[in-house]
Amino acid sequence: MIASATLSPYFNIKLLNPRHVFTTTKPRRKYSTFSTKFHLNHLWNGFLQPKSCSLRTVLRKVSDDGGSIDANPQESAAVSVGEGTSSSSSTLGDNYVALFVRMLGLDHDALDREQAIVALWKYSLGGKNCIDTIMQFQGCINLTVNLLNSESSATCEAAAGLLRSISSINLYKDIVAESGAIEGITGLLSRPSLTSEVKEQSMCTLWNLSVDEELRVKIANSDILPFLINSLDDDDIKVKEAAGGVLSNLALSHCNHSMMVEAGIIPKLAKLLKTDMEGSKVIRKEARNALLELIKDQYYRILVIEEGLVPIPMVGAASYKSFKPGLYSWPTMPDGTEIEQTSKGPSKFGASELLLGLNVGENAELEEARKNAIVGRTQQQFLARIGAIELDGKRESQAAESVADSSINEHMRTSFKEAGAIKHLVRLLDHNSFAVRSAVIHALERLSVSSSLYHVLEAEGILHPLVCTLKRSETSGSLMERTLDILARILDPSKEMKSKFYNGPVNGSKMGIDAARSLDASARLTGDKPVSIMDSRKELLDSTVITRLIEILKTSPSNLQRKVASILEFITIIEPSMETIIKEDVSSGLEAVFQQKAVKDKEADVEGQELDEYALELEEAGLAVSAASRLLTKLLDSEQFCQKIDSTHFTKLLRKILKSDIPLRNKDWVAACLVKLCSISSPNIDFENPINMEVTLYETIPRLIEQIKLSLSPETQESAAVELNRIISEGVVDSTRAVASEVGIFPLVNLIEQGSDRAVEAALSILYNLSMDSENHSAIIAAGAVPALRKIVLSQRSHWSRALRLLRNLPV
Repeated sequence: MIASATLSPYFNIKLLNPRHVFTTTKPRRKYSTFSTKFHLNHLWNGFLQPKSCSLRTVLRKVSDDGGSIDANPQESAAVSVGEGTSSSSSTLGDNYVALFVRMLGLDHDALDREQAIVALWKYSLGGKNCIDTIMQFQGCINLTVNLLNSESSATCEAAAGLLRSISSINLYKDIVAESGAIEGITGLLSRPSLTSEVKEQSMCTLWNLSVDEELRVKIANSDILPFLINSLDDDDIKVKEAAGGVLSNLALSHCNHSMMVEAGIIPKLAKLLKTDMEGSKVIRKEARNALLELIKDQYYRILVIEEGLVPIPMVGAASYKSFKPGLYSWPTMPDGTEIEQTSKGPSKFGASELLLGLNVGENAELEEARKNAIVGRTQQQFLARIGAIELDGKRESQAAESVADSSINEHMRTSFKEAGAIKHLVRLLDHNSFAVRSAVIHALERLSVSSSLYHVLEAEGILHPLVCTLKRSETSGSLMERTLDILARILDPSKEMKSKFYNGPVNGSKMGIDAARSLDASARLTGDKPVSIMDSRKELLDSTVITRLIEILKTSPSNLQRKVASILEFITIIEPSMETIIKEDVSSGLEAVFQQKAVKDKEADVEGQELDEYALELEEAGLAVSAASRLLTKLLDSEQFCQKIDSTHFTKLLRKILKSDIPLRNKDWVAACLVKLCSISSPNIDFENPINMEVTLYETIPRLIEQIKLSLSPETQESAAVELNRIISEGVVDSTRAVASEVGIFPLVNLIEQGSDRAVEAALSILYNLSMDSENHSAIIAAGAVPALRKIVLSQRSHWSRALRLLRNLPV
C-alpha cells in the first residue's frame, strides 16, 4: 500500500543552461539531425543499461569542425557485479540525465524529444535514487506534461510512464499534480483512439495521485470519470486493473459517491465480481474494495444487492485477516482488578495485549486462580479472533444486518424464510447484547414487509419478545419504531376482520386456523416446541402493555401514533368487550393525536416552513388522525366508553380536523367518526344538522370530485357524478360553492364530452346549478364548456335541451 503523501516545496519552471551539460572550448554549433540521432543511439547503450556487468566509459567531445559529436569509447577492465558496478552505473546514468532533460525542450524536434522522454522513463525505473536525480532539474515535470499533447503514441506512453514513476514517490505527488498532470492526462484519455499502453500508464499515474484526499476530489470532478468506468470493460486486463485502482481510491471519499453512482459504476463493478476470468485477482480486489465503500450508504447498498451481490460478514480465516485489534485497550480481571502495563507503546499487531495472559509478570502478585483467569480470557479472545468461537454476539449482529440489507424484494425475503432464517432470528430477540437485538429486529422488520410471512413470524413466537421490548422504557427510538412496525403489520385489524369471515388468501397470506395448525405440525416434526398464536396474543391484553401503548400515543411523533392506534384497534377485535382498554386512559391518547400541531385550519399560517416539509408533516398527521378516528369509531360501540368520554369535546376536535389541510383520503374515517358521535348524541340526522352538513362539504363533495377527476373507471365517474348531482339538487347550503372551490368545474366539463349518457346528464345539471351564480361564469367558459355544449346542441344528442339552457345562462 502506498503511504500518505508528504508535502514538498514548490519548484519553479526554469529551462536548463546548456553549459550545465557540456564543457566546451568553443561555441557550440547547431547539430545536424542525422549526427544528433547517431550520437544519441550510442549514448543509450550506456544510459539504459546501468546495471550491466561490463561498462564502457563514454567520452564526449565537441569537435572544432562540423559540430558533430564523436563517441570514442575507452575499454575499461571488466568488473564483477557488485558495489563498484552499481556506483559506476549510477554515475554514468546521472551524467546523461541533464542531457536528456535538456532535449525535452520545445526547441528540439519531435523525434529527439520522443527519444529523450523514452530514455528518462526507462532510467526512472531504476528506483527512487534515479527519480531523485531527474527531479533535481527544475522544469522537467512541466516539459513531460507538455509531451502528453504529442501525436506520437510512444511519446505519450513514455511521458505518462515517467509521471507514473515520479508520482509513486510521496514527496513528488503534489509537484506532479501542480504541474497540470491531471488535466493533461484527462485531455489525453479523451482522444478517440489510444493504445492500451498509453491508457495503462496514464491511469496508473492517476492511481498514484488518487491516494491523496484532495487530489481524489480533483480527479473525480474532471471529465475522466466516465472514461474510467468504461475502461472496466476494456479487453486489456492491465487497463482494467488501472481503472479499477483509480475508482477504488476515488470511492474512499464519500463526496465522490453520488457522481460515481450516477455515472453507472455499480453495474460495472458487480459484473467484474460475478465474472470469473483468468488473471482477474487484482481487478476483483479493487472492485470489491470500491463496492464496500459504496455500500456504507444504505441507498447504494440496495443498488448493489439488486445487482446480485450480498455483503456478508467474514468468519474464520477471513475474519482473522481483517481483524483490527484495539491497540490501546488493556484487559482487566473479571472482578475489576487492573493489570499493570509494563510496555509503554502498543504492539503493531496487538500481540502484547492478546498474549498478556500467557506471560504474567514475575512481580505480579496474583493468585493461581487469577492467573488462570487471565490465561483463559486471553485464549478466549484469540479463539474469537480467528472465528473459532463467538464473542459478544458480533457475528450474530453482522449476519442479521446482512439479512436486513438483502431483504429488498419478495424473492429474497421468501428465500430467507425457506432457508429457516426466521426461527433463528426470533430466537436471538432474547439475546443479552443490545447490538444483536437491534440488528435482529432490523432484519425481522425488513422481512415483515411480505404479507406472506405475517403468520409465519407469529407462529414462530415473535410476539412475546416484541412485547417485552415494548415494555422496556429504555428502548431507543429507532428500536421502538421498528418494533411497532412489525407489530402493526402482523396485528393488522383489517386483515384480522377479513380472516373472521374468509378463510382463503388475504393479500397473499393464508389466514385462519388451518395455517396455524400446519405450522404447529411442522414444529413438532422438527422437534421444536409449537407456539400457540392465541396464547401469544393474550399478552397484548396485559395492562402494562396497553399503558405503554397509550403513553407512546400521547408523546410520540405521528408515524408512531398511527402504528399504536392500529395495534390498539386490533386489541379491540380480540377483546370485543374492550374492558382492558377502557380501564386505561385511552381518551387522553386520542386527544393528543387530534391536537397535533400539523392539524390546522386552512387559514393557518405556515410562513417560514418549507412547503415540502409541511406537506410531509400533513401526510403523516393525516395517517395518524385517520387511524385514531378509526379506533375511536370502534370504541364508540362500547356503551361504557361512550359514558366515559366527553363527546362534545371530541366532536369539536374532529370538526376542526375535517376543515384542515390533511389529505382528503384521510378524512373518510374522520367523517365516519363524526357521524357516529352525532348519532349517539342526536339520533335524528338530516342535512340541516351542522355536523352532517360539514361532513358533506368538507369530505363527501371533495371525494366525489376527486373520483370524477382521477378515476379511470367510467362506472365510478358516473356514480360520483350522480351522487354529487343529488347532493346539489337537495339544496345543501354552500354545496355549489364547495364544488367551485374544489376546482370541480373542469372535470365536469370533461365529463360532458367523454362520459356516459347518465354521467353527461348529471354533469349538465350540476353545471346549470353552478351557472346560477355569475361568479362561476368565467370558470365555466375557461374550462371549454361553450364548444362542448354547442356540439351537443347541433348534433341533437340526448340532453341537448339541458345543454341549450346552460348556454343561455352563460354570457356568450
